Order: sequence, then structure tokens, then C-alpha cells
Amino acid sequence: MADELAHEPNAMEIPVIDIRGERVALGPLHRGLLPLLERWENDFRTVDLGGGDPRPRTAEMIAATWEPLLRGEREDWLGFAIYALPDVRPIGVANIRDFTNPHGTAEFGITIGDAADRGKGYGTEAVRLLLDYAFSALGVYNLWLDTPAYNAAAIRACEKAGFREIGRRRGARLLAGTRYDVVLMDCTGTADDFVPLPRRALPSERGELDGERSNAVAMRGDRCL
Repeated sequence: MADELAHEPNAMEIPVIDIRGERVALGPLHRGLLPLLERWENDFRTVDLGGGDPRPRTAEMIAATWEPLLRGEREDWLGFAIYALPDVRPIGVANIRDFTNPHGTAEFGITIGDAADRGKGYGTEAVRLLLDYAFSALGVYNLWLDTPAYNAAAIRACEKAGFREIGRRRGARLLAGTRYDVVLMDCTGTADDFVPLPRRALPSERGELDGERSNAVAMRGDRCL
């Protein structure tokens, strides 16, 4: 057991990367992120913007929440760590959930943990990569989310990625004695909504063929020199 813990990835090591974009990369969650999650989940502003209820959470409470997810005990929940490039620094988490229904729908959530990392385009690119993954790998047709109406930065980031406002739950969020709407947004995998990034979440067959063709041309060029 001690040996297993000694080899457990931590947030300071080079992590496994599943999807790489231009500014961010996405990889599997791991226990080494728990100290960061403890800090982020005790940042009341971060929790509030994510639609949670700000309250102190101990390391044990956070571990109890995340451990079952890390072990894959919820089959309809997939989580990713978000890393800023090029230093592969963990800056947030995201998840796609409830995607095993027969209707092709799923719910989406994302958190950029530290305020200093918001407003830099990390969230927008992460959302676009995750949308691409949901549509191309999971077969999702419609992805939806909700967020407090005062979370303007998140709404803008999601709109840039292809989400549209589809309605509001009026006065469904209470903050410091004032009621705010909760904004409902969705995005479909159609060209009307979603425009994928040039670097796709999954390599396409066409992209692989183009890459092989480019390599073959380069090799022929080398032989001619």
C-alpha cells in the first residue's frame, strides 16, 4: 500500500494527457489533485460561481466525494483535469455526466479554480475540446448546463464555444439576500451550434491519412536532397 501511494501521481508531476489543445490540455483526474480541489472547494467565490453552496469542507469530506468518482464507480460520469500549457499546470476540472440515456443528452460542468486563471481563454478552449469529445466519442447530441446569471464570464465562454441560452429559472439563486436567475444553456453537435477547433479531440481518419501523406512527401523530399 505504501508503495502504491508513493507512486500516486501528484499535481507537480507531468500528468497523463488525453486531449491537447493550443492553450489547455485535458487528462484523467487523479488523487494528486485532491490538495488543489480542497483549496478550490474552500474558495467561496469559486464555489458560488459554480452554483454550489459556500461552506467549509474538510480534506476528508472532499476525499469522500471524489474517491468514488476517481474509482469509476459512477458509470455515467466522466471527469477531466484541465491543464494550462505549455507548463501543464492544473487549473481546473470539468465533467460530462448523465450521458448513458437513450436520448443522446448529457449535462456539463466546468470549474477554473483560481481567479487569476480566469479571463484568459482557458475555459473557452476547454469547453470546446470537451464538446468535441462528447459529440465525437460519446455520441451525445445535446449537451446542457446551468449557471447563475451573474456568472457573466462563464456565460460568455460557453457562448463562444457554441452554447445558447434556452431559458431561465427565475429567482432560483439566492446570494446575500438577493435573488438571481439561473441561466439554462445547451449546445448540439450540429454545424449550426458547434464549430470544432482545428485540433480535434479525437484524430479523424482523414487527419491520419493526411498526416501519413505529408510524412510520405517529406520522405521523398529527403531522398531527393
